[in-house]
Amino acid sequence: MKIAVVGATGLVGGVMLEVLEERGFGKEEVLVAASAKSVGRKIRFAGRELTVQSVEDVIAAKPQFAIFSAGASTSKRYAPLFAAVGTTVIDNSSAWRMDEGVPLVVPEINMSAVRARTGHSVSSGQGMIIANPNCSTIQMVLALSGLQRRYGIRRIVVSTYQSVTGTGMKAIRQLEAEERGEEPEEMAYPCPVHRNLFPHGGDFMEDLYTTEEHKLVDETRKIFDDATIQVSATVARVPVVGGHSESVNVELKEEFDLEEVRRIISETEGCVLYDNPEKLEYPTPLLSHHRDEVFVGRVRRDPSQPKTLNMWVVADNLRKGAATNAIEIMERLVLSALNA
Repeated sequence: MKIAVVGATGLVGGVMLEVLEERGFGKEEVLVAASAKSVGRKIRFAGRELTVQSVEDVIAAKPQFAIFSAGASTSKRYAPLFAAVGTTVIDNSSAWRMDEGVPLVVPEINMSAVRARTGHSVSSGQGMIIANPNCSTIQMVLALSGLQRRYGIRRIVVSTYQSVTGTGMKAIRQLEAEERGEEPEEMAYPCPVHRNLFPHGGDFMEDLYTTEEHKLVDETRKIFDDATIQVSATVARVPVVGGHSESVNVELKEEFDLEEVRRIISETEGCVLYDNPEKLEYPTPLLSHHRDEVFVGRVRRDPSQPKTLNMWVVADNLRKGAATNAIEIMERLVLSALNA
């Protein structure tokens, strides 16, 4: 099997290669592509060196899968060209997420969307595009997915506390320079992030919300296939390297038993209930670092609102929020083909 990683020299691309090796794809033919300035560069993978190729050359190799983490404009340009030669593209950018014909997938929740929306079978040799949701959306909907199935969700109010790794290497370099007391060579943010936080992720829009906040609204509805869910989001950036945190207030459609809620979360595939207030145990970004699970804690009833819960949700945004989610989609497609 040929697997392409497009954007392999970037922060998420590097994690994608790590996860591929960890999950048993080290012996497959892995092709790495990046921008023209990186062509010819060597990347270590599974005990060998891979040479970075141009995207055009990788398309010509006709891989079965292409996992993208190269930005929306690159995905818009090249993903259809991969699909045209029979490749299944799993794209980590925002380019295709809200396209009506493209499934937006968290594999534990809605792999059925791949078949339902396209009629596609990976064994058919037909190319397609699958979108990976935003990192903050992935961890939130996974934590809520069991409750959505059991009770239904009426409304979500979410505030995110997002790591600088969600912005990329430029943001990490800014934070590290500020930590050393130096002036950053290049600012990723409009203000300092060291010993600071700010309520800004993405670009501001006419309604005064940001593009990152709109993603939480629109993607949640699409993944749950329920346009009636009301979502209000506030995104904040915090001086953390690795791991997004979220305060989630969710109003359910039915009354609930708190112990049943805790059981449902603990039994949700991909989630870990880490909630022991008496021992001062609750999820933190450090707990999630380099791990693939979504951690949920501080689960409690909202006394101000009927049928409503509060919880705290944490995940490694580079892994489950990006690389791992994409590779899990690929794994399930391969398994489906083998079982066909």
